[in-house]
Amino acid sequence: MSPNPLPITDDHIHIDPRNGRGFVAAREFMRSGGTHMFLVSKPSGSFGIVPARGEDFRPAFEETLAVAKLVSEAGLVVFPVLGVHPAEITRLQEYMPLERVVEVMKGGIALAARFVEEGLAVALKSGRPHYPVSPEVWEASCDVLSFALERAGEIGCAVQVHAESGDCADMLEMARAAGLSPDRLVKHYAIPTTPLVPSLIATHPGIGDLARGGREFMMESDYMDELSRPGAVIGPRSVPRITRKLLETGQIDEKAAFGIHAGTPSRVYGVEITL
Repeated sequence: MSPNPLPITDDHIHIDPRNGRGFVAAREFMRSGGTHMFLVSKPSGSFGIVPARGEDFRPAFEETLAVAKLVSEAGLVVFPVLGVHPAEITRLQEYMPLERVVEVMKGGIALAARFVEEGLAVALKSGRPHYPVSPEVWEASCDVLSFALERAGEIGCAVQVHAESGDCADMLEMARAAGLSPDRLVKHYAIPTTPLVPSLIATHPGIGDLARGGREFMMESDYMDELSRPGAVIGPRSVPRITRKLLETGQIDEKAAFGIHAGTPSRVYGVEITL
């Protein structure tokens, strides 16, 4: 990629031996130049779980941690991110009233926060549905998100937000009200205009311009690792390969690449990203 090797970090990726290619996908990321990844837990339904209480998310979280250990043994640095996917609020309403769904989702986030406190994960995952929902479900989703932000503020960790398209600017005040610095609030699959910390899909056409403009952001693949959806959202090789292309074509320089892959994620998540 360059005479001086750089860290290459995927800010949001799934590795799923149960439903996908697992270790093979992780090796592809590494062989393409990837060095670090934020491994995000998948929805409980991916594990055949219908949680009736927060503790029922434990198998999903523990499997994510087991995958992180397996992948790290291949030579990658893996930072687990645990939480409750906001779409759970729709799925779980098939089994229980909305009020109870909110309790269960908050319980799952509380459990994830304990893993962060124990040093087994580095951040929480929460958000709002990225599809149209009723006002009642929207309000309930914001309640769950606020709880996640409060727990993150209490334990001093970042939150990756999965939410609707748009800048999600209202989340700045939500974070402040919850005691969480907005500098630790990451918008997964972001658009450049978000005031949150953007995590941009690696194929985003504006990456070069943003880097030249001095904007802080991260890159992700959102690789789902599901055999039923091969390559979705983009493949595990994408972040390192696209970074190399951006460097080779002069769209970004090494200083910008280091900021994207090491400086910004180190600051936001409170981790050390070095080679």
